[in-house]
Amino acid sequence: MQRHLRSAWLRTLAYSFLWLCLAALVGALAGQVWMALAIVAILTLGWHHWRLRGLILRSLSRRRLPPATGSSSWDALENLIAHNQRQTRARKRRLLEMLQAYRAAADALPDAVVVVDRNTQRIEWFNQAAGPLLGLQGMADRGKALVQRLQPMPLAHWLTAGRHAEPILDATSPHDPNIRLHLRLVPYSDHRWLLVARDVTKLLHLERVRRDFVANVSHELRTPLTVVHGYLDMMEPEDFPGTGPMLEEMRKQSQRMTQLVEDLLTLSRLEAQSPGELDTVSMAPVLATLQREANALSQGRHVVTLEDDGSVDLLGSVRELHSAFSNLVSNAVRYTPEGGSIAIRLARDGQGATLSVRDTGYGIASQHIPRLTERFYRVSSSRSRESGGTGLGLSIVKHILGLHNAHLVIHSEVGKGSEFSCRFDASHVTVRNDTDSVPKEPATP
Repeated sequence: MQRHLRSAWLRTLAYSFLWLCLAALVGALAGQVWMALAIVAILTLGWHHWRLRGLILRSLSRRRLPPATGSSSWDALENLIAHNQRQTRARKRRLLEMLQAYRAAADALPDAVVVVDRNTQRIEWFNQAAGPLLGLQGMADRGKALVQRLQPMPLAHWLTAGRHAEPILDATSPHDPNIRLHLRLVPYSDHRWLLVARDVTKLLHLERVRRDFVANVSHELRTPLTVVHGYLDMMEPEDFPGTGPMLEEMRKQSQRMTQLVEDLLTLSRLEAQSPGELDTVSMAPVLATLQREANALSQGRHVVTLEDDGSVDLLGSVRELHSAFSNLVSNAVRYTPEGGSIAIRLARDGQGATLSVRDTGYGIASQHIPRLTERFYRVSSSRSRESGGTGLGLSIVKHILGLHNAHLVIHSEVGKGSEFSCRFDASHVTVRNDTDSVPKEPATP
């Protein structure tokens, strides 16, 4: 107990004892000691109840009352309550100012921010940008079901995934069909979600312009490269003494340029392509073809093994899937020193399936792995030039897997090799039927 409170309490106790002593003295003189004590005790109790009533009224008052001027414990208690009330008001004022600042900051954001109740999936709050981007207006939309209010956006199954929901990269705004949105769900507490919608219309437009530019330039380069390559094939070293190594290098570089153009066209086509119909891809002949291609590219310099659990096939495009798997296999052969091993494996992975290509090559440092699927990204430029790679293979793999609702997982360690795994979910996996006739092997794209 603080010193001034203790002093006030002792002072009030001393006053009460003094009044009782005076009452006993007066009662003794009048011959009515107990009567005098009872009267003073009742008066003292009444005074305390009156002060308690005043304390309750003071604590309930919303006005700022002047401090008590007495020295009793009740006055000290009133002043303590008044002090706590002032602190509480100051704290509330600071919290209100902070809340207003945060709301002003949220309203200043160009992205739409919507607070959603996790259990009911109803809208609790949204900022100003949610108006032009999502069509939410004022108090009328607060408390409304988010899925119903943002129709026809496909949000029902997306919200069901909760914290595991993947961002929606491209969605049409329900308010303006010309606006394209990137949606992200952030579960920031146990009871609330944060829906963030970003306008990516300009970014998608720029991406489309870039894609069209690359496709057009690559297409225009085809003809001059074909002409150059044709003339180089017609030139024989015997006709031009001393130019043999130079002609061979020119042919090599023109072939590399042609492959680069073809890869750019393939990548542009995949970027503009939507998921198509799902055909059953018999994996037994695909795997056999991959093993033969690896042996042909290796020319006996590596040990190529194949493991197929024989229980699943994939659903999708046989041409595209073979292209993706072939890229991984050719990379493993190119970047594995002579005498190394390459293992191709298809196995069940829960309800899905995984095709992996493991090698004992040079390995990749961890800082490079997140960027391997970027266009033209190279861990070692000199090694890539020696192997004849274009730097687009893994980008093509990534886009093909994206069209098949799959993803690429990379594990690698320098000096110990790498493993590239294509993981397919249950929607693109089917049980293999051994009684089916074996289809033709896919053509190498």
